[in-house]
Amino acid sequence: MGFFKKLFGGVAKTATAITSSISQIFTKDLTEEFYDDLMAVLLSADMGMEAVEEIVSDIKRVAKKDGIKTEEALKEALAESIANILSTEEVKTQGQEVVMVVGVNGVGKTTSIGKMANYFREQKKNVLIVAADTFRAAATEQLDTWAERAKVRIVKQTQGADPASVVFDGMTSAAAKKDDIVIIDTAGRLHNKEHLIKELAKMDRVVDRFEVPNYKKYIVLDATTGQNAINQVDVFNEAIDLDGVILTKLDGTAKGGVIVAIKKQFDLPVLFVGVGEKIDDLLPFDPKDFARAIVGLK
Repeated sequence: MGFFKKLFGGVAKTATAITSSISQIFTKDLTEEFYDDLMAVLLSADMGMEAVEEIVSDIKRVAKKDGIKTEEALKEALAESIANILSTEEVKTQGQEVVMVVGVNGVGKTTSIGKMANYFREQKKNVLIVAADTFRAAATEQLDTWAERAKVRIVKQTQGADPASVVFDGMTSAAAKKDDIVIIDTAGRLHNKEHLIKELAKMDRVVDRFEVPNYKKYIVLDATTGQNAINQVDVFNEAIDLDGVILTKLDGTAKGGVIVAIKKQFDLPVLFVGVGEKIDDLLPFDPKDFARAIVGLK
């Protein structure tokens, strides 16, 4: 199945909610009442007030300049505006890439790491997983299974080991083996926020010591949690200055527009989206494709 077809299926609930609402409110005379209704539709998809105000302003500008006489034209204008918010310019240098993955327990962090590892291996990259969530024995066991499925190496220690020491072992091993991609798992418990922040900051410093050319910190968010995801970004961003987002369970919600709210509020690009349970159901994020899919355009 093609990437766009998978993406379109993955955002079907959100797209259906948006498109059915647009059909109900659309009128060729785009009155202020229509724009109020459009704002309500986009807010119901969790796009957030700041982004929605920008999108509606864009639609008004297009309507005034070119006219919007059909639902299709409205969707095209919506897709372009949403894509503009989601777009980002990625600057990447040559050399080893290290990805530290954070997120609360239960969002799909472990499975996302396994799927990411598979994605990069299929791109002919040498991938190493570092199991630095030593708080939960199950996390290491699950990563072991995913590493086997993805056919990549894993570095791990026993439960209760110092996560920073696991990261050091992993980084040392990756340097020796000249791995292209290093993916670091981390604990996701938030009941002790201060401890978590200190732990993540310590691991962050360990990676910095290796002076890798591409070091990124991604947060995994469950799309079905809606606005609660924004609170999670706040906490982890405070700890380690996040670089991007991986959004899981997009196929299980009608509120997939939370991506737009997060990008607008934190200026964090979305790197991958999860649209299913299979190992190849984590898709690289394309702003234009997502924007078209979420408003029902193929």
